[in-house]
Amino acid sequence: MPFQTDDTLTRLAFSIYENRGVYALLIGSGVSRSAHIPTGWEITLDLVRRVALAQGVEEQADWAAWYRSETNEDPDYSKLVETLGLTQDERRSILHSYIEPTDDDREEGRKLPTAAHEAIADLVRDGFIRVIITTNFDRLLENALRERGVEPTIVASVDALNGAEPLTHSQCFLLKLHGDYKDARIRNTNEELSAYSAEYDVLLDRIFDEHGLVACGWSGEWDHALRAAITRSPARRYSMFWAARGEPGEGAQELIAHRDGRVVPITDADSFFRQVRDRVQTLMQTHRQEPRSVDLLVSSTKRFLARPEYRIKLDDLFVSETELLFEKLSASSYTNQGNWSPEEFCQRVAFYEAAAEPLVRMAMVLGRWSDDTEWPLVQDIIRDICNDAEREVGGLVPWSNLRTYPAVLFITGYGVGLVRARRWRQLHNLLSFSVPKRFNEGEDRIVDRLFLWAWPGGDNQYWQNLEGLERHKTALSDHLAVLFEDWSKGALGVLANFEELYETWEILGSLAHIEKHDKAQLEPILNDTQSRDFTFMPVGRSGWHQEMQRRILPRIEDGQLHDELIKAGFGKGDATFLKLAIINFQRVAGRMTW
Repeated sequence: MPFQTDDTLTRLAFSIYENRGVYALLIGSGVSRSAHIPTGWEITLDLVRRVALAQGVEEQADWAAWYRSETNEDPDYSKLVETLGLTQDERRSILHSYIEPTDDDREEGRKLPTAAHEAIADLVRDGFIRVIITTNFDRLLENALRERGVEPTIVASVDALNGAEPLTHSQCFLLKLHGDYKDARIRNTNEELSAYSAEYDVLLDRIFDEHGLVACGWSGEWDHALRAAITRSPARRYSMFWAARGEPGEGAQELIAHRDGRVVPITDADSFFRQVRDRVQTLMQTHRQEPRSVDLLVSSTKRFLARPEYRIKLDDLFVSETELLFEKLSASSYTNQGNWSPEEFCQRVAFYEAAAEPLVRMAMVLGRWSDDTEWPLVQDIIRDICNDAEREVGGLVPWSNLRTYPAVLFITGYGVGLVRARRWRQLHNLLSFSVPKRFNEGEDRIVDRLFLWAWPGGDNQYWQNLEGLERHKTALSDHLAVLFEDWSKGALGVLANFEELYETWEILGSLAHIEKHDKAQLEPILNDTQSRDFTFMPVGRSGWHQEMQRRILPRIEDGQLHDELIKAGFGKGDATFLKLAIINFQRVAGRMTW
């Protein structure tokens, strides 16, 4: 996936994310278009049609052309309502019929909040947008906000402004410049739109001076008082982004140039605001916890381990971080639904890693420095993470499989810590620990369920989508080796060779995996020195990394480490079985080429 620095949409998302609450939205009728609420031009043409038909004119294919031929000028809403002599109350009634949904509209999904309104409401709920200026009369945005538990401060008149909650104290300040369609004080003629009250001008001057601006669905050609307010603002401390379908008009270009703005090409308001929301949420979800706060958790774990009287505090610390992990997972937009794409896979991996990092690094400390007393706590955490991953069923298989990635990370972190401490019995307990199968179909050992490509989410084709791993034979293993080398800093003590430590973890996991078989099953296959047959066994980067094999395997085959592993339960406590497991590993590795 190419890295783009000139992607205006991504720049906008970064600006909104990094400047929470600083950007104001300016939205016009184009944002409500997909709700089948007509724009001002469409209402104007419909009024032309209705007036003409009432006067006995035949139906026209192009009412704008007909009007021009009759009057020698373009259709103009202000002149139409002035000609008809309509009062403000009568004009409000006309707009009511265009905006208020009927029962049929509701049944067909018309005149209801659109994807754009819902995306904006999500950004407000999450605190990224606080100020919204709109020229629309409808209440679609208010409805979307209230569906998300946000009660906006609505200003649709000077009276409402004078009694409103201050701008700085509002979760959402919604300024309806032209009024509300249920209020007779709407502004929709040229005369009414040529100037605002002094109170509105002061408010707009403050907003445009103190906030960045994102405009969408507004042409910038009319609303002269609004144009004047934008051009009055001298500040360019925050950017302007102008979402446009096609080339912005002359009036819009003047405003963009004045604010030194950036044009964001869009196809429609719905897809634009969805993309902005999704990218902001991705930034929020993949943002790593502040490194110093993670280091503090690691230090706290060490301190509580060092004092027996702090064991309750240690448990509380792990429980708290586990609950925080679940909060992050449940608050994310990553469900089992959605289409597959390499970009989406990379984003989900980054999110899970950012969410799990604090707990995983604490688990590394626990494996390295604790004793067997922490094992019940570790079991509970692993089971809880697995159960949480299975709470959503169905959906796209890759996304469903990936939900257990936090468990894979936790197990790997704890396991690497155990290897560092040479706690072989506890390592064997971990690898042999049973976790629930999917769909409540019994249990599987960790090495059968959550280890390398025995894990359903470990398909190499998935992990080759990560940057730099496109041609790797063991992409997941290679990624984890790099990731945990970074995470191990401060957790495992001084390490001369993390790569050797990590590959020892993987080799011992591979050897433990084959313990699901009986020796009688393996001997006919593996005692035949002329055969290269083998039994399935997940093998990571150590399969092709022959240098590490030559350093690690001889120590496992003979000497003190061999005896310690047999005593800890590896090879089912049988030296002959362990020898068969090593032969099987070597045969699998022999099939792996770089």
